[in-house]
Amino acid sequence: MRKRIYLNDGWKFSEVYEEKMCYSTFDESQMADVRLPHTCKELPFHYFDEEMYQMVSGYRKWLQAPEDWKGQRVILTFEGAAHESEVFLNGKKMCEHHCGYTAFSVDISDMLNYGGKNLLTVRVDSRESLNIPPFGFVIDYMTYGGIYRDVYIEVLNQNSLEDVFIKPRVRIDKNIDTWIESEVTIHGIDSIVCGMESDSLLRQWIRKKGESEYRFLGQKAVGQAKEILKFSDFRAELWDVESPVLYEVRTELFIDGEIQDALVVTTGFRKAEFRSDGFYLNGRKFKIRGLNRHQSYPYVGYAMPASIQRLDADILKNELGLNAVRTSHYPQSHDFLNRCDELGLLVFTEIPGWQHIGDESWKAQAIENVRDMVLQYRNHISIILWGVRINESGDDDLFYGRTNKVAHGLDDTRPTGGVRAIRKSSLLEDVYTYNDFVHDGKTRGCEKKEEITPDMSKPYLISEYNGHMYPTKAYDCEGKRTEHAIRHANVLDAVAGQPDIAGSFGWCMADYNTHKDFGSGDRVCYHGVLDMFRNPKQAAAVYASQQEKNPVLAISSSMDIGEHPESRWGDVYIFTNADSVRMYKNDRFVHEYKRSDSSWCHLSHGPILINDFIGDWNWGGTSTGFRFEAVKNQKIVKTVMKGPMKRVSLQVWADHYDLKEEHSYDVAAVRIRAVDENGNILNFYNEPVCFEIEGEGSLIGPDMIALQGGMGGTYVKSAGISGKILLKIHSGQAETVCVEFTVNI
Repeated sequence: MRKRIYLNDGWKFSEVYEEKMCYSTFDESQMADVRLPHTCKELPFHYFDEEMYQMVSGYRKWLQAPEDWKGQRVILTFEGAAHESEVFLNGKKMCEHHCGYTAFSVDISDMLNYGGKNLLTVRVDSRESLNIPPFGFVIDYMTYGGIYRDVYIEVLNQNSLEDVFIKPRVRIDKNIDTWIESEVTIHGIDSIVCGMESDSLLRQWIRKKGESEYRFLGQKAVGQAKEILKFSDFRAELWDVESPVLYEVRTELFIDGEIQDALVVTTGFRKAEFRSDGFYLNGRKFKIRGLNRHQSYPYVGYAMPASIQRLDADILKNELGLNAVRTSHYPQSHDFLNRCDELGLLVFTEIPGWQHIGDESWKAQAIENVRDMVLQYRNHISIILWGVRINESGDDDLFYGRTNKVAHGLDDTRPTGGVRAIRKSSLLEDVYTYNDFVHDGKTRGCEKKEEITPDMSKPYLISEYNGHMYPTKAYDCEGKRTEHAIRHANVLDAVAGQPDIAGSFGWCMADYNTHKDFGSGDRVCYHGVLDMFRNPKQAAAVYASQQEKNPVLAISSSMDIGEHPESRWGDVYIFTNADSVRMYKNDRFVHEYKRSDSSWCHLSHGPILINDFIGDWNWGGTSTGFRFEAVKNQKIVKTVMKGPMKRVSLQVWADHYDLKEEHSYDVAAVRIRAVDENGNILNFYNEPVCFEIEGEGSLIGPDMIALQGGMGGTYVKSAGISGKILLKIHSGQAETVCVEFTVNI
């Protein structure tokens, strides 16, 4: 039976690869001890040279192969190594891989020393001169390096399941019908005596995730290497953005009555359709509202474990109230996608690339990337669209004809799209996906479908908007932060008002490190509605207020007149999902603002302009305080107080406090905000914050940072030992905050 062993611990690492690393006589004393996920170079937060991580590095690990593995298949898998890899076992080259964003596997059965030690060596090239996607020209994101995802071994019988692609089918008419089709690929078919004589069978079972008992679906005799199974005698609940019901399908291979292998695939039943007039989910018209996401983090780039990958999905769904995400501009962690499956977050994922199309060798690798992406990710029920064009590239019909053919050939359940910045370009995909940057704060929020697509009979989706049109830092002046938020509201409202646009993905979720050719000169693109530590900028409230689950109330101003030119207010907005907001000045009722007062008429909850202050106040006058009460269903659900600050304190959140090591180390994300006594962020408190850590863990990043826009963060990492971790956070005027974590191994 199948057994998986993770190999994330016990690695040696060098920033310089040497051929003699492949041999047992090599002196490891100058190599560093590392655990995976690993970045080849930890980086400053900003202001650094991207060439720091561009290197040819080396990894070594000693592997014990038990005698009972002999005669079985031993498959070594790397989930992600950036960007070109060569793998050696006991000095012999086993394989090479030419993509930093897809997994690769190699059968090492014949090269293992069973009952003894084996030397595993990996050469990883993270230089951006490689002739593979996304390289070849400038790129608006950093690509980092290292073995940054999990590595594991699977031990299987010679006759085993190579791949199981589950295709849940849904027909919606007067009734809802559900059934399953599966493509099952079997390894070792030549050694199986097929047909009735040997009784070689595939059996399938199903259960709702969380339940203990499987229900038998049926069985089929094995007659070839790839079998198609169809079973319909059951009724499933549908997977939806609000109720993401998941099922586990267990496929078993039997030969002569004995089980050889079993594989469980998690899936869901949903009908996702792009039509000419929009997107439909389970038969109802549905507007996609999402953001683009890079999988990068401060200091370590791509190298974060499962808990941090999953956290981003939670933030998108639960904090920002979104229903979709685009994984720009490459396939991302399965841990992130698994969480999207669980949360009901729709996903548009695409092949690596950014504007540049290379030579024939480069294109061949891009086509291989399509193949790997679809094969490796097609069981994620959250994925609704394959991106098979290089982001914002020009037309190349021959090339993109091939990428579409590969995707459709491997998955007939999903459409293809291709992100472009060209009007009326060649449309070989099923969905015309376009980056619409028409909005500049004054012009309309988006262009009409008929102005962009060459074929009105096909669906249309906006894949990016805003972003570089108005970069905004958390510490920018209040007017700029407000304009940033309003621009996002303008585009969302315009898209909501166009019934034949399937939806949109804003650029982007969070600020990210980028190359010298982009960003603000400090190697950061400040395009996010969150900062790099995932703290919210003002624009985040526009998205959060579109959902109904959690009460939202945010005011666009600190109500300090000296922040504004000539001490003139300008426009002040309420962002809320409440029915109404009551406003008080010095405890005197001023006005009750209702949802219908918003001029953004297509949004469920548009920004509301405050137009009544009961007169103005001047320099030197009596201090003024404001109270805002959000009312929903005739109850006050949230209150915001604004007034002259008297005290600084630090608000500190960790995404989890119980660190649990499963396949490797665990990391807790710690978000920090400087606030006044009413909980308002102090946007110009850019003071230093110092960290002290005690116990069985360490920090990722420096032990002192400067808050930016009154916000910042750090990461606490487990060290492979059970116990306690105490994090102390100090900053100037604020009292020290202590945060305790528990580590379980």
